[in-house]
Amino acid sequence: MDDADVTLSELLERYATLRDTLLGLEAERDELAGRIKAALLQGEAAETDLYRAALKVSRRVEYPLDRFREVFGDAAALEVASIDRRRAELLAQAGDLDAGQLRELAVVKETQALVLQPKTR
Repeated sequence: MDDADVTLSELLERYATLRDTLLGLEAERDELAGRIKAALLQGEAAETDLYRAALKVSRRVEYPLDRFREVFGDAAALEVASIDRRRAELLAQAGDLDAGQLRELAVVKETQALVLQPKTR
């Protein structure tokens, strides 16, 4: 079928079919990833002929607002509350905040993502 012969309604129908298919596949992928991650966290191992499953840990530093406010005061809390961790660290580097106290306040959040490591490296 020539692209010129395709109606807008047919394009929309194909688009909707692809979107629905992708959403279904993504939901299944997420469910499988959750089950595999849980098994890996319990010490199990999984691999295929091509891939080995592994967990990649990501860390994110956060500063609890209530504690930050107690340590550095309202003005500093207001200044960094609408900005990210980098802003607080820049203030510490500039000497506006005590860097040691900032480090003590830090809370590191970890997330784990399932990664497929190719076995043919």
